[in-house]
Amino acid sequence: MSQPHIPLNDGTKVPWLGFGTGTALFNKDAAEFVRSAIETGIRHLDGAQVYGNEETLGAGIIASGVPRSELYIVTKLKETIPDGATPKSMLLESLKKLKVDYVDLYLIHSPHVAAKQGKLKEWWAEMEELKKEGLAKSIGVSNFYLDHLKTILEDAKVVPAANQIELHPYVWKAAQPTIEFCKEKGIVLESYGGLTPVARVPDGPVQPVITAIADRLSKETGKTVSPGQVLSKWLLQEGIIIVTTSSKVSRIQEALAVAGLPDLTGDEVEAIKAEGSKLHKRIFMKHVFGE
Repeated sequence: MSQPHIPLNDGTKVPWLGFGTGTALFNKDAAEFVRSAIETGIRHLDGAQVYGNEETLGAGIIASGVPRSELYIVTKLKETIPDGATPKSMLLESLKKLKVDYVDLYLIHSPHVAAKQGKLKEWWAEMEELKKEGLAKSIGVSNFYLDHLKTILEDAKVVPAANQIELHPYVWKAAQPTIEFCKEKGIVLESYGGLTPVARVPDGPVQPVITAIADRLSKETGKTVSPGQVLSKWLLQEGIIIVTTSSKVSRIQEALAVAGLPDLTGDEVEAIKAEGSKLHKRIFMKHVFGE
């Protein structure tokens, strides 16, 4: 089944589901997991310099035998880069490790250090240059909230194509100003940690709602629909790209099946937001948000 693509503001399109090589695969050999994910149907691969496994992401891509042109490859600039390094020099190193000539999307992984050093605008100007050179088809950011976005947009010639942030019902309320601003500027949101209400806060206020929706969809489709799939469907209906990691083929198949599920009703979508707003729980990158 062909997977939906989400259009970016620069005319390119991204497969809606990305396979992440952080979290469980951090500093680990990801080659076999990447090959397996591609064979299962994944075409969007999300890496980062800080994950310490770009070589193995590249090896997994080669092992899959799927042509480069069919894949969407992402990497991210480290939060702290060595003295004398630049976003471009760091990307050139990544391209060598990944064994590709360009990435489809290059993100600034975190604004934290660059903002403290007053270098955010400088970094973004360099990102624009390497896009012009074709080293990255699209450029964007990650873990940026409103103030960071406003800072780079003061001088930007290119509006970021994407902002990848932790996004699930328990940070939805806190993320509202960023979500609204991104919508207004045509910046597509990418979610990581989207399954937090199932994986990390299993008894939270969202649980009864997503369980009820999963039951309804299971009856309607005649197949078992999990609460995790409900969360992913909710994000997808909001036009959000999802990045997820799993070492299990069955989990990847389950994630890929989300696109084909019936839509959540408007009431269900709002109920997830309402219940999510009763608890604030951020899991990742707390230092950026002062938590």
